[in-house]
Amino acid sequence: MVSLQNAPPSLEGHSRERNYKAELEACRLEAGPLEFGDFHPLKLITVTESKAKKVARKGSTSSTSSSSSSSVVDPLSSMLDGSDPLSLFAATTDPLSAAAGTMGKTNRDKQEDAGVGADFDLWSGKRSYILTRYTTTEKLSINLFLGSEKDKATGPGSAVSEKVRTRLEELDDLEEGSQKELLNLSQQDYINRIGELNQSLKDAWATDQKVKALKIVIQCSKLLSDTSVIQFYPSKFVLITDILDTFGKLVHERILSMCTKSRIPLAGTTMSDNFGQDEVNETAKETCLNWFFKVASIRELISRFYVEVAILKCNTFLSKTGISETLPRLTLMIRGIGDPLVAVYARAYLCRVGMEVAPHLKDNLNKNFFDFLSTFKQIHGETVQNQLAAQRVEIPTYLTLYSPAIDWILQCIAYRAPEALLTEMMDRCKKLANNALLLNSVMSAFRPEFIAARSLDFIGMIKDCEESGFPKHLLFQSLGLNLARADPPENDKLQILNVAWKVITKLKNPQDYINSAEVWIDYICRHFAKRDVNTVLADVIKHLTPDRAFEDAYPQLQSIITKILDQFHDFAVLFSMDKFLPFLDMVQKESVRVEVCKSIMEVFIRQQQEVTRDPVILNALMHICKTMHDSVNALTLEDEKRSLAVLINGFIRMVSFGRDFEQQLSFYVAARATFCNLEPVLIQLIHRVNRLAMETKKVVRGNHSRKTAAFVRACAAYCFITIPSLTNIFARLNLYLHSGQIALANQCLSQADAFFKAAISLVAEVPKMINIDGKMKSSEGYLLEFLSNFFSTLLIVPDHPEQGVLYLVRGLLNIIQDYIWEDQTDTKVRIYINVLHLLAAASQETYLYHVDKVDSNDNLYGSDPKFLSEINKLAETLIGQILDHLKTLGKEETLKRQSALSLSLFNSILIHGDLQNNKLHQLTINLCNLAQKHGFADTKAMVRTLEHIKWQSRQPNMRHLADLALRLPLQSRT
Repeated sequence: MVSLQNAPPSLEGHSRERNYKAELEACRLEAGPLEFGDFHPLKLITVTESKAKKVARKGSTSSTSSSSSSSVVDPLSSMLDGSDPLSLFAATTDPLSAAAGTMGKTNRDKQEDAGVGADFDLWSGKRSYILTRYTTTEKLSINLFLGSEKDKATGPGSAVSEKVRTRLEELDDLEEGSQKELLNLSQQDYINRIGELNQSLKDAWATDQKVKALKIVIQCSKLLSDTSVIQFYPSKFVLITDILDTFGKLVHERILSMCTKSRIPLAGTTMSDNFGQDEVNETAKETCLNWFFKVASIRELISRFYVEVAILKCNTFLSKTGISETLPRLTLMIRGIGDPLVAVYARAYLCRVGMEVAPHLKDNLNKNFFDFLSTFKQIHGETVQNQLAAQRVEIPTYLTLYSPAIDWILQCIAYRAPEALLTEMMDRCKKLANNALLLNSVMSAFRPEFIAARSLDFIGMIKDCEESGFPKHLLFQSLGLNLARADPPENDKLQILNVAWKVITKLKNPQDYINSAEVWIDYICRHFAKRDVNTVLADVIKHLTPDRAFEDAYPQLQSIITKILDQFHDFAVLFSMDKFLPFLDMVQKESVRVEVCKSIMEVFIRQQQEVTRDPVILNALMHICKTMHDSVNALTLEDEKRSLAVLINGFIRMVSFGRDFEQQLSFYVAARATFCNLEPVLIQLIHRVNRLAMETKKVVRGNHSRKTAAFVRACAAYCFITIPSLTNIFARLNLYLHSGQIALANQCLSQADAFFKAAISLVAEVPKMINIDGKMKSSEGYLLEFLSNFFSTLLIVPDHPEQGVLYLVRGLLNIIQDYIWEDQTDTKVRIYINVLHLLAAASQETYLYHVDKVDSNDNLYGSDPKFLSEINKLAETLIGQILDHLKTLGKEETLKRQSALSLSLFNSILIHGDLQNNKLHQLTINLCNLAQKHGFADTKAMVRTLEHIKWQSRQPNMRHLADLALRLPLQSRT
């Protein structure tokens, strides 16, 4: 029967005296000499393999291998004869798979040599730009396919001939009213309708309605002949060709699946990578021919051309030379398209598909482009002029519609082409009367190194272009983009800038001007000094300030700042430009302004290697950080506040005034006033001020003068008045404790006392639940952690001469006693057990640790009996409350908690109590039995505890523990 006495045992004079140094020495691991060559866990293992000696015997084959090590043989290596598991696995790989892998690699290498690589700009990268660049506010129209009852899949019982006849009838239905024209669509409505057609195509294919799918594709390709809203045509081309690409992929995959049913591809390859014509079965060939026959029956030229190009890759199922034979015919078909804009985009689509399926056939690309050059004069023909007049479109705007198509065609031609081809293109540009459009595409297509080397030649050609045609500022933009990626000859740099900027600065349209300036600022920052950059910024301010033109140029202004930051990492140089901050002030839209400020701070934190006190930098960055801070309001998300605080804290950390601590504190005072709405910044400032106090202590080596003592008290005052402004209660608690520790370390006893009292008062305000990363959690675990840390500090805090013994501990215990704890937890009792540890440490003649030049209670009281009596009375009260709580846990559902608490108190008394006291000795036995009574105690832990008691009993002055060891029998869980 286990019983707990009603009255706690008297601990007066029975807290065990501790010799901390002796205990530390007794617990140290024994150190032994390590001879050279002995094993050490951190020593590198080197294994040296020797060649295996094979010994052949009649009737058997065996091999022996040996390995020698300069230090220790690695057990894994020895088991595997020096080979790692992956190597052994690779060695046993199926030779057929290995051969297939080699073959696949060879095929891929050949394709890379003949095809395109990672340096080729894919069409997908240009798609989003075209959709964003070429927009319209005019109304659009579209023919929407409606379908019919005939579109339903033919049942399995239908005859083949009937199925064929039905499909032929369905093709004729396309011209018999099976479509509906939708008028007055906005641009977004048009895009949505195209998306619906794309989905209808996929749905029809998935339900085996192949003819319906073909109808949708034919109908969509017809839309590419419509130029009624000509400004939107490039975007329309992108949307429609997406559908064509989907159709081509579906057809190819279906035919490919027919081939793969009779053949398994080699490992690492696909069927389309390496199949031969003899491996394409008759069914696949017949299906492929059927699709080409269907396409040939399409009446309209544009529809027939686009659909055939979409399935161009399927020619490989018919013959190896199918694509090379088809491309010239398709190129000639484009000559039948009368509208030059429609024709050039048809050429672009042919080049795009050609680069995907046969990138090695460059001759056809050249022929395609030369066909375009031969019809270039159509752009200025009467038909086009009448069309533009009807739609009220200017020639310069019209010519820019050609750029995406011509740029793509020339990119395909110029890909990995020699420099001689650029010379040929430049000659052709010179021969044409108005060559600005072509010249722009040449500069966009060829390698920047080639263009930069001939910059002056291109500038001369740009001058010769007619001003009424393609805008010259666009030509200079294209040249500037090349010079941003490659350097021109050193002697030409200044001349290039002078010529280009003379043209740019004369632009009247602010949007044209800022677009050009944005491109050329990169070149200027790379090759010229801050004076030239400052001049350009002044010019930009001059052009954009009238009529507040900068409000329409925020993306360009942001890009200019980013490019300047990429080149100027010395912020002293950056902020010495008197036009930089005025330039920044033009960004007046708050969201954009904050993003710009964030980008500046990110570069500063990343690039600034040393702390700074430069007033120019500090004033500029303080202004930038204030801009970020002032953007915070009640609607600002927590993540945004956190990111802004990180940047501002990075700035604060980089500010240092060296030994001028007063100036440093003044900066922190100004920062507190400036950044008062960001709590993480205030927390950072409190930590920086505390660090400043410790740096002061370090400088004076702990011997404060009147001046330094006043300064550290000022630091403590800064923290004391800043902490209450924080909303996070645990941040306040920890900062009160930390600041009190700093004040104590600087012998500011009254300030430390104030911090600790404030922390004790705040404990009563801790809510039951707190928000942790957006989730509500119980605060008791965090409060227990804080109080444990707090008790460790209170050990060395000297008592106030007018407040009595351990007045801070008593005040904290009163708060803990009155605090409303959760019913299903034992946090309060665990806190009391921790306080017992504190009281046991406080009763020692010499404390375990001290603060330099601060007399703790061991020096103040000198083990005075009255002082020890007060400690023991407090301990008796705590043990009494703990035992009372244990009695309340006698119910079946709380027995596990009772066992854990009993074991915790048992361990505490075992470590800190003097077990020569009979009552304490008996209480320890009762607690141990109670912990094991219901089988909830950890048997392994109890065994280790008993072994520790036996080991302790062999130490001097601990012989009495031998009797305790005999009276603590272990109980099994059963």
